[in-house]
Amino acid sequence: MATFSSSTRSGATVTASVHEVWDALTDPTLVARMTPFLQAVRAEGEHWVWQMTKVPVLGKSFSFTFRERMDFDPKERIHFTHDPAPGSDESAGVLGWYALKEHPKGTRLETSMEITVDLPFPGLLRPAVETAMKGVIAVMGQRFSHNLLQHLGAKVT
Repeated sequence: MATFSSSTRSGATVTASVHEVWDALTDPTLVARMTPFLQAVRAEGEHWVWQMTKVPVLGKSFSFTFRERMDFDPKERIHFTHDPAPGSDESAGVLGWYALKEHPKGTRLETSMEITVDLPFPGLLRPAVETAMKGVIAVMGQRFSHNLLQHLGAKVT
């Protein structure tokens, strides 16, 4: 068992209001529906519990459940930090943020995430595992973006 990490950062201007984008990103049920490999997200006070299922890595599939502390700066920023419940044995977590800013054509939306997982692969396979993780994260990001734009009835400018 070893710990592996991968990160991503992206940004785009979308033709939807900050209010519309904010409402979508702060709805855990909607976020779960728009995100591939995500079975459910449930709010528990200042935390969201994420349930991922069948995430493919090097020919195997893994399921993860992890708890994130969600800090909201209304209509400007969402910051999330892995914060496992006391006594839990979580093997995945995310550190990241979304930033929203009014733009003449809609909303400038930026995001940054670092994903860390414990997987039953030797550390020697780190380059292959982290490359596979980057691929999965890229697909998740592309599909999430597509689904978000579709939900908002918006496009990237």
